[in-house]
Amino acid sequence: MPESAGFTELVEITSEAELRELLGDPMPRAVTKERVSLHERDREWLAASPFCLIATAGADGTCDVSPKGDPAGFTLVLDDTTIAIPERPGNRRADGFLNVLANPHVGLIYLVPGRTETLRINGRARLVREAPFFDQMIVKEHRPQLALIVEIEQIFFHCAKAFLRSSLWKPETWNPDVLPSHARIVKSVQQTEETLEELEQYYGPGYATRLYQPGTRHTR
Repeated sequence: MPESAGFTELVEITSEAELRELLGDPMPRAVTKERVSLHERDREWLAASPFCLIATAGADGTCDVSPKGDPAGFTLVLDDTTIAIPERPGNRRADGFLNVLANPHVGLIYLVPGRTETLRINGRARLVREAPFFDQMIVKEHRPQLALIVEIEQIFFHCAKAFLRSSLWKPETWNPDVLPSHARIVKSVQQTEETLEELEQYYGPGYATRLYQPGTRHTR
């Protein structure tokens, strides 16, 4: 780390022993909550969840976290240890998918709006371009071109502390206008062929109507 950035006074943790000395051991309940297959409560959570985050890492350790969202219940339960997540039109970077091709290990966090707990799933993933269950994943006439299949290795509910500390679901704490519009952010952080006015139009009211249109081009 550069000394000029003020990192010279950092005291780094470099071993598990140091970490445990600082944090202590986990409570028994935090250890025993891990499971390896879906419980009925997990299925209920997945049926109610419209949003998840998928963490992946490439063969070189490079990491990525990708958000996925659809109507509640978009994640299809195939059996007690297998789920499937449909892919919708996006920006085509496919960072997470490229990682999966090199390293199948994934971590998922499922959110339910208004609930402060989350459901965490860790496992091994693979990509499929066709399967009979794709017909169960049609939304607004869009049938996915591919899906992420996750074989569950670890699953558990995560406590509410992070959401309580952040007051994430309390509307009185929301202030989206504290930041510039997405079009202005895009224009300021990257070179684009489009003018600001064109970006404002692209990300305007019509943006939501194109979410399930194949071939939709996204700028980021």
